[in-house]
Amino acid sequence: MTTDKNKNYGTLDELAAVTIEIDQAFVDSCSDFGAGTDEAKTIYMKSRTYIQGVVGNKTPEDRIRQRCAVATGDISVAEIMEFRHDPIAAGVAAIQKGAPIFTDINMVKAGITKSGKYASEIICVLDEDENAEIAQKYGITRTSAGYLACRDRLNGAVIAIGNAPSAAITICRLIEKGLRPALIVATPVGFVNAAESKEMVRDMEIPVPSITCIGTRGGTPMAVACVNEIIAIANEKKDE
Repeated sequence: MTTDKNKNYGTLDELAAVTIEIDQAFVDSCSDFGAGTDEAKTIYMKSRTYIQGVVGNKTPEDRIRQRCAVATGDISVAEIMEFRHDPIAAGVAAIQKGAPIFTDINMVKAGITKSGKYASEIICVLDEDENAEIAQKYGITRTSAGYLACRDRLNGAVIAIGNAPSAAITICRLIEKGLRPALIVATPVGFVNAAESKEMVRDMEIPVPSITCIGTRGGTPMAVACVNEIIAIANEKKDE
């Protein structure tokens, strides 16, 4: 039996050549804290520059649309984004105050940049009902149970839901009972309650700032993109 262990693939210097020509102007202008190397910054900014020409680059909402298009590789997602009650300003203010960010799943938590000049704690609600006691007792999803478990800490927080329609519905119910988060980013994906849950967020009688998308599309990349762009804007304003 042979293994690859002793194969000579070449030196690291040979293998680690960058896959794109580095553009120093793009590197210098990159505001994405998730792009940590010159190669990553160049790739991101080339994508962003292209999308700016397609989506537009006049408003903060355009910046969210751009980032979602880059994150998904789908320009058409820009057309399904919905912004209610000045959500970007609300999100920026919350981040500048160090408000916590509560995510529905760990993939959303992992995707949110940890770099930059902000102090917000990022919490996955699955860890709040760690043994699924609430979920099992009431027969609800773990994400719904997680938001219920930390309901006393959600006022003034940023809520980011990229996967679970049930979590978005639970948040709407909590808002009906008096909860007031600073911002809801809800982009759950799928064919069961995804479109309906996002519509619930948009159509609440109580005016809570929200970013959603229309229909069954969405997912973790869109939720992460929204939050990361708000963090980028908050950091820029701190430097002004």
